[in-house]
Amino acid sequence: MNTTPEDGYPQLCFDVGLTCESCTTGTAQQLAAVCKGLRGKMIRQLFVQIHPHPACERMHAHFTASYLVASSEPPLAMTTAA
Repeated sequence: MNTTPEDGYPQLCFDVGLTCESCTTGTAQQLAAVCKGLRGKMIRQLFVQIHPHPACERMHAHFTASYLVASSEPPLAMTTAA
């Protein structure tokens, strides 16, 4: 039986230092930086497009929560110290 790299998820991610949490948090933050204001169904659709592997599916709620937090924060360039 031949195995493909996709068969090794999430181990392949762990091997390069990623956890499922850090990966989905990072991609959610990147999405929020370029596209704020998305709602439930659209967040879900983008999650599946960004993380299509079945092993990633369990991280949907974490991705959504991370996106909502990141999209509600002001951009770093606009924050100032008092």
